[in-house]
Amino acid sequence: MRRPRPLTAVWLPLAVFPLLLTGCSVKKMAMNSVANSLSGGGTGAYLTDDDPILVGEALPFSLKLMETILLETPQHRELLIAAGSGFTLYAHAYVLQPARRAEFSDLSQSRLDRARAKKLFLRGRDYVGRALELHAPGILQALRKDPVGAAAQLNREAVPAMYWYAAASGSAVSADKNDMDLVADLPVVSALLDRALALDEGWSQGAIHELLMVLEASGSMGSGGGFPKAEEHFRRAMELNEGRSIGPLVSMAETVCVQEQDRDRFLDFLDRALAFDVDAHPETRLANLISQGHARWLLSQADLLFVENQDPGPDGLRLHGGNLPWTGVPR
Repeated sequence: MRRPRPLTAVWLPLAVFPLLLTGCSVKKMAMNSVANSLSGGGTGAYLTDDDPILVGEALPFSLKLMETILLETPQHRELLIAAGSGFTLYAHAYVLQPARRAEFSDLSQSRLDRARAKKLFLRGRDYVGRALELHAPGILQALRKDPVGAAAQLNREAVPAMYWYAAASGSAVSADKNDMDLVADLPVVSALLDRALALDEGWSQGAIHELLMVLEASGSMGSGGGFPKAEEHFRRAMELNEGRSIGPLVSMAETVCVQEQDRDRFLDFLDRALAFDVDAHPETRLANLISQGHARWLLSQADLLFVENQDPGPDGLRLHGGNLPWTGVPR
């Protein structure tokens, strides 16, 4: 018999309104209780969902609810991370990816959507930055002066905040590669991810390795590792997720395979991703469905992504490369 879904998601919005009429101390206690619920295990209803479109339509309401609660509980670290990660995931899956797909059909709309995605990524980054400040006051300013030294101040408890700050920052660069202020922050991204990896390599089933793989492939890390280093992160990400996630396969196909013009490997990775049974691991169902959707689109663009039989554009440019894709959703 199918178990009924928890009613938390229905109850929470209705519960918020009476709180606005109560006394300050009671209101604060109640708001903290709601914040705990929002930042706790309630995300399972999203991550296990089999309808990415439904989730995409529901997420904005959830994110605005989080922002409302944060006005009353501005130092709730877990909710700050939940809000920051939520904005980052929403912007990537539901704003930036569609914008990239529209580049060849509606360039004007694609540019508008990229600008919107950038704003959402930065909003997410700001929330997670506040969480980092609660871990180590003054850390954001210190990171810009001495990224490696400042990151060394952070402990294992700060790994989720480090990851999401780096993910939001890197994604903002992907949305607008001409923003030199954002590009200048890439050493901070690198330092935070290296520190997070050293503290908890297996966090979220290899999510850190997957993000590092994408950044290395794009040349954003400045480590000189490039594709060989990206390959190392790919292998380790696949080992750590133990076959639960196809995100690394899709990311690897879109980054290294396209840039190396290895069409056979590109097709192999995407075929493996599409053959994956998303119901075998319900806890990663949503992430894998989103990845499969992107894999289908990549396959449809194969003739544009690979130069064989492809004429250069009017400026002699090919139609591949230059993006910073990221399909993984931490588990």
